[in-house]
Amino acid sequence: MKNKEIKVRWNEDRPSDKPDKINPPHYQQGKIEVIDFILDQKMDYLTGTVQKYIARWRFKDGVCDLKKARWFLDKLIEKEEKISGSPLKGK
Repeated sequence: MKNKEIKVRWNEDRPSDKPDKINPPHYQQGKIEVIDFILDQKMDYLTGTVQKYIARWRFKDGVCDLKKARWFLDKLIEKEEKISGSPLKGK
């Protein structure tokens, strides 16, 4: 029996292969893109990631994105409490 070569034809009409994988529609809601807001506000990684998930939750993964935002927010709170030494500082 001969080995048969499998040829895969590229299908450019698949939604996942559309050109804008980096900047999909769920980041382009409203008048300003999320990344521009994050950069303008000079957010650190954790803060920016929380903002990203909060901004897109209705347009992408729903409650799953809210849970991701909460996970990153909890990490940010932990980090800030270690720096300040008190969970109540600033209240």
